[in-house]
Amino acid sequence: MQIRDNISLKPYNTFGIDVKAKHFVSINNIQDLKDILNLSEYPEKLIIGGGSNILLTQDFKGLVVHINIKGINIVSEDEDSVIIKANAGENWHEFVLYCINKGYGGVENLSLIPGNVGTAPIQNIGAYGVELKDTFVSCEAISIESLSLQSFAKADCNFGYRNSIFKQEAKNKYIITSVNFKLTKKNHKLNINYGAISSELEAMQISHPTINTISEAVINIRQSKLPNPKEIGNSGSFFKNPVISKTHYNTLIKNFEELPCYRVSDDLVKVPAGWLIEKAGFKGKRFGDYGVHKKQALVLVNYGNANGTDILNLSRLIQKTVKRLFDISIEAEVNIL
Repeated sequence: MQIRDNISLKPYNTFGIDVKAKHFVSINNIQDLKDILNLSEYPEKLIIGGGSNILLTQDFKGLVVHINIKGINIVSEDEDSVIIKANAGENWHEFVLYCINKGYGGVENLSLIPGNVGTAPIQNIGAYGVELKDTFVSCEAISIESLSLQSFAKADCNFGYRNSIFKQEAKNKYIITSVNFKLTKKNHKLNINYGAISSELEAMQISHPTINTISEAVINIRQSKLPNPKEIGNSGSFFKNPVISKTHYNTLIKNFEELPCYRVSDDLVKVPAGWLIEKAGFKGKRFGDYGVHKKQALVLVNYGNANGTDILNLSRLIQKTVKRLFDISIEAEVNIL
């Protein structure tokens, strides 16, 4: 474990924003994490994982702690299912591929989501009709105050749409070190009815889908719509899809007949933020070195040397415009630092 000074965070955030950490350390085990948290000479600490859900707007004057704890192992299994433990520093997509290669089902629809395992429960990542909570059993996390290792069962986590206890009352109080998942070994529950999965499988000439082919279909869809962060800086979907009342929706469709919606409850519907942003005229719009992706209006991009403030100001302009046009508030999914 080595603390280094004046380190660029460009390789540690998928937006590719070049800000510096005054101090930086990469953590490979729980004891080192406890030791670092116990250091009083660095009172200001920033914890990062895969850097896929953050927008950095300025240099950080304290200690950046990069969680890089690796390892995947089986906790228990029977004929039908397996409980598998993945440590926080594992890349999420590589973990999904590991499960698929082992024949474990449940996370295939979450293929190609950027980030690491440890940050996945924080916002209850989801895609194509599946959320992390669907396979989540528990996670272990270090209390930043007491340095004790605590376990959180699913019921403890208060999972919601892109939400959890770790974004609410437990925010900045714990660091997730590992996550346990329950996955199927046979009789997989396949989910192909959301988004374009069915049509993509048809295009692939797949009539009997498997967890492998569903993953391939999801990867194809995501690659066709979303830019690779290694090529164009981005954090995936920048905004959450807003939930509005049916009354509000019925008012909107008088002027916007084609506005899609997805039922949430008898009184609420979810509308696509990407549709709202596109209708507001931002899809594909470029402002020098930053802008909105040409294929997916939910994605804000850094074309090269943009700074975090540029992208933050663009996000605020989009929010203000959508509010004015549709009277809908769209919330950032990305953490602004």
